[in-house]
Amino acid sequence: MNDFITLSLDVMSGEKDPEASIAAALNLLALREDVKIILVGNQEIIEKQTLGKAIDRLQILHAEEVVLMNDSPVVVLRKKKQSSMRLAIDLVKNDVSQACISSGNTGALMAISKYVLKTIPTINRPALMTSIPTVKDHTYILDLGANSSCSPEQLYQFALMGTVISREIGGIEQPRVGLLNMGVEASKGNQVVKEAAELMNSGSINFIGYVEGHNLVEDKADVVVCDGFSGNIAIKTMEGSFHLMDKFLMDSFKSSAFNKFAGMLSNNALNRMKAKIDPRRYNGALLLGLNGVVVK
Repeated sequence: MNDFITLSLDVMSGEKDPEASIAAALNLLALREDVKIILVGNQEIIEKQTLGKAIDRLQILHAEEVVLMNDSPVVVLRKKKQSSMRLAIDLVKNDVSQACISSGNTGALMAISKYVLKTIPTINRPALMTSIPTVKDHTYILDLGANSSCSPEQLYQFALMGTVISREIGGIEQPRVGLLNMGVEASKGNQVVKEAAELMNSGSINFIGYVEGHNLVEDKADVVVCDGFSGNIAIKTMEGSFHLMDKFLMDSFKSSAFNKFAGMLSNNALNRMKAKIDPRRYNGALLLGLNGVVVK
């Protein structure tokens, strides 16, 4: 097979790295024969964990530095030009890889990506976007933490990017775009949200108005737009709710012999339900608006 997808993977910057990222890379290579991966990080550590495993489609690029979770984006840009995160993004810039993946410091990842890859025309700032499950299928939500505060114009740009992704990847001809707010009434929300709604109403997108937190999973919108502060809290609240529900179910089935038997009978249905809403299925957020693909 000659047409490979090449990914550059920063294996040093995440909270559970390098073990988690290296293990994920090896799993992907075992599943996909059309993928090559460049592991970017400490060569000695990587070689210890990859010795003899899928070496034909695995490369290593040594990096002297690591971006820490508490590093300032400004400091990272100025002083960590040889970090695994920076070098992984450089590979995308130089057309060596088709996408960079990093689970590291979000602020640093956004800053480096914007500096190295630049944003596409008419887009001021990149935004993190992922999909979340709904009662019917899924919806896209952005931003998830790349921008803690946004201007009305930036929120409108996020809506445009979300519309394109929903149309081109999701296959929805006229994606419904909702703006996350504390209520659906026109009087609700701060000035930034109100001005963003005016822009969306007057633009070319299919804007359906405000949506509230509970609407995220109700299939009311195909794209939900918000600032990164609100989006990050929303997505993590959903993840926490899943784990809470899972614990309550397991505790309930263990509470009596009858409930244990009922749990055994419903095991297949419960597993299907859990698989559909498991946050791990929706991991990986695209950093949209760049001249290159970056995944967090």
